[in-house]
Amino acid sequence: MTNMISDLDIPGNQSSPAIQSDWQAGRLAMQGDSYPENSYELFDQVIHWVRHFLSTEQRPLHLELALVYLNTSSVKAMMDIFDLLEEAFATGREVSVDWHYDARNERIAELADEFREDCSYPFAITPVKGEP
Repeated sequence: MTNMISDLDIPGNQSSPAIQSDWQAGRLAMQGDSYPENSYELFDQVIHWVRHFLSTEQRPLHLELALVYLNTSSVKAMMDIFDLLEEAFATGREVSVDWHYDARNERIAELADEFREDCSYPFAITPVKGEP
């Protein structure tokens, strides 16, 4: 019986972010808007993947985010994910977040910054130029 969990490859849609994980690379990526009808159903599998990776691997885990909008329940789920990273970091694990956002979207930059305030691990917030 293998201890490996399958990678996530969840296509995004109008209200849910695209989510991809790469167990071998220690990478989790999310892009798009996040106001799904049932955010717990969506994010439970992501939280499970992160928890399983952190409990079975010693390799670094890196989150690459390009989230545009998050509703309240998505914010709560992201807080849970960031808390897992914080716990792992406190035990000496290498974890990091890189959140890319459209430079014209100040609101998401402020939200990312609020998340970052509660994190002691590397958490970059990087503006990218949007389409003209």
